[in-house]
Amino acid sequence: MDYMVLYSSKTGNTKKVATEIFSALPGMSKDMQNIEEYRGKDADTFFIGFWVDRGTCELSVIDVLSELHGKKIALFGTCGMGSGTEYYRNIEKKVTVWVPDDCEYLGMFLCQGKMPMKVREKYEIFREDPREEAYRKQMLKNFDEALFHPNDNDLADARAFVEHMCRKGAPLDHICNQPNREFPCG
Repeated sequence: MDYMVLYSSKTGNTKKVATEIFSALPGMSKDMQNIEEYRGKDADTFFIGFWVDRGTCELSVIDVLSELHGKKIALFGTCGMGSGTEYYRNIEKKVTVWVPDDCEYLGMFLCQGKMPMKVREKYEIFREDPREEAYRKQMLKNFDEALFHPNDNDLADARAFVEHMCRKGAPLDHICNQPNREFPCG
C-alpha cells in the first residue's frame, strides 16, 4: 500500500482534517483508520494525525510512531490554543522526537480546532482574580476564534500540504497553516 492515514481525534477536528488528507492522496492504494483501530497494516508513507494536548501528541500516537521503521512519515494535527509559526514549531519539536531515526520525516501540518465548551467555562473562572484578567481575555478570544476551525481554508491548506508533497516529492519542507496561506512556511 502506498499511503496510510492514521488519526487520533477527541472532538472530531483531527478526523475532519484526516478525511481531507485521505481524499487528496492520489490513487487507490491508500487507507484511513482511527489510530485506536490500527493493527499494523503496512504502507510506504504514513500520515499521522493527532490533537494537541499540552503542546504535544497523546500516548497512542507516540506508540504508533515508535513502532514504524523505514517509512516516510508526515504529521498533521489540530490545536485549540491558537496558531502561529513559533507555537507550531514547538509542537513539531516535541512530536518529532518520537519519529524513529530510520524513518524519513516529511513535514507537519497544523491548524486550529474548536474546543469543548468546558474549556471556555474554565477560562471564565479566572474572572475572580484581577491579576489574570489579560490572560483570561486572551484565552477567551482564542477560544471564540477556534469555534470556526477547522474551516474551509484549513481544509484547503491540508489538501495543499498533500499536493505539495506529491508534486515535489520527499523530503518536504515544513508546511503549516498560517493566515496568509503561503506554502511552505518557515
